[in-house]
Amino acid sequence: MTGRTAYACNHCGNHIYPLAGTIFEKSTTSLDLWFFAMYLMAQTRSGTSAKQLERMLGVTYKTAWRMFKQIRMLMAETNTSLLSGTVEIDESYFGGRRIRKGIWGGGVDNKEAVMGMVERDGRAYVKHVPDTSKYTLINQIQQNVDPKARIITDQYPSYQSLRKLGYNHDFVNHTKTFVVGDIYTQNIEGVWSTMKRGITGVYRHVSKKYLQAYVDEYTWRFNRRKRSGEMFDLLLAEATSVSSSKASQLV
Repeated sequence: MTGRTAYACNHCGNHIYPLAGTIFEKSTTSLDLWFFAMYLMAQTRSGTSAKQLERMLGVTYKTAWRMFKQIRMLMAETNTSLLSGTVEIDESYFGGRRIRKGIWGGGVDNKEAVMGMVERDGRAYVKHVPDTSKYTLINQIQQNVDPKARIITDQYPSYQSLRKLGYNHDFVNHTKTFVVGDIYTQNIEGVWSTMKRGITGVYRHVSKKYLQAYVDEYTWRFNRRKRSGEMFDLLLAEATSVSSSKASQLV
């Protein structure tokens, strides 16, 4: 149909709107530009800034920023199965400035806490958390890690009660070494390295409100790293799983 994103039946005149219920609904940006933006998000390891997309597509910065914002919504993980096997767990901080005061880096000025869990040779779960207290971290572990899994962390005090809760827990003392046999947290440290290089080098600054969305972007790519040639198709398939009502919340 001319002037609307619909097809009409030649026999009964019924209208079908293929974009209804997707992030493309109500968007005046052409689908080829949307698909190119999705391709960049799926294939660029460190991410692409909205400013760069503005230059590449010839759209306004506001449009480019909104497109990326909507695409990140597709990258929010919906797999609710528990992490299993050997799971490395760690916490990190993003934004602001950190003032070290003691062994655990104490004073944190205007930084946001993020907790990460990753299966050895498997998938990751990363969550923006309000703090790194024992209650918060243990609660996340109980919700997302199989009780039969082997957990490996550093010596952060919040993890000390894991064995009492029945978990098979090993830890590495980072004040002395980083690897003891198969006890290490190098995989989750690699996740932090990629995220921080990308956020600092590409996005420069991420607000507290949208930090989880950016974390989801990097986690989505990490979890599909063995299917790099399929990432665009996988992301495009997610476009039909997001309702228009949810999409409108991020406009």
